[in-house]
Amino acid sequence: MAETLELVWLQSGGCGGCTMSLLGADVADLVGQWRGVGITIGWHPALSEASGAEAIDRLDDYASGRREPGILCVEGAMLRGPNGTGRYHAMAGTGRPMTEWVAAIAGRARYTLAIGSCAAWGGVACAGANLTDACGLQYEGALRGGLLGADYRSAGGLPVVNVAGCPTHPGWVVDTLMAIGLGGYSPADLDSLQRPRLYADQLVHHGCARNEYYEFKASAAKPSDLGCLMENLGCKGTQAHADCNLRSWNGEGSCTDGGYACINCVEPGFEDPGHPFAQTPKIAGIPIGLPSDMPKAWFVALAALSKSATPRRVRENSRADHLVVTPSARRSPPK
Repeated sequence: MAETLELVWLQSGGCGGCTMSLLGADVADLVGQWRGVGITIGWHPALSEASGAEAIDRLDDYASGRREPGILCVEGAMLRGPNGTGRYHAMAGTGRPMTEWVAAIAGRARYTLAIGSCAAWGGVACAGANLTDACGLQYEGALRGGLLGADYRSAGGLPVVNVAGCPTHPGWVVDTLMAIGLGGYSPADLDSLQRPRLYADQLVHHGCARNEYYEFKASAAKPSDLGCLMENLGCKGTQAHADCNLRSWNGEGSCTDGGYACINCVEPGFEDPGHPFAQTPKIAGIPIGLPSDMPKAWFVALAALSKSATPRRVRENSRADHLVVTPSARRSPPK
């Protein structure tokens, strides 16, 4: 354990969903687990007793340097409007824009984390006309910049760590903070969008319970069907960098397990895809969004071959909301 770090958590332009997700983390003692690697909670809106003037004084200590902010976690987008004043969101009881609070504490923080896609890229808060001039901490959509600027580095030498997701998975937050607390975090632990590789090196497609249907291109036609959701219902699991189907959400499941397509909520711009989320845009019958690293010609050839070889069981089950045909019970022959 390298050092003791005080965690400061601020909520900006968002729904609070990432905190709600974190509170459902599948650990027996969340605060105790962090304490075990040297992370103590300086202030969190849901986990701290301090409120009102006491909380404001504590945050002012971090912003002014009277107290060292070891880890700054920001949830929600940075609302820079109107006209760059940040007055759309002032911290209650201070009259000071949240953008100023974040910039001041980030300038002193050992590590700075964007918790969720709103804090990372702007997320849902910047969809459409973006009337509040929302952005992320170090990104504005897919472009580097954001509130803190493209060149920002925390005192620990890292850019903003984008723990993206809408909401972010509680395990991603817990594991990232655990890694930081253990003192081994470096730029090599981040992918090209500054997301922790501990989850971003995977695809939502990995471990999906519908993979057999995907392999045979046996596609669902409506949300209640068991088949693959990619061809008709907008699933982007083959493109989304996350391990949602390898580590269950709250020990239970994932979006695709629940019958809803992956909308790639860890990616910049997911909130405004230009089409309904549950719809797959196509050209000449071929989905526009193809699996990562797969050339179009390969996908077309594979799809044609797979569909021609689809077993009756897979084909019929894909368009039903329950198993219509069960796997045959066959004994393997002796060898």
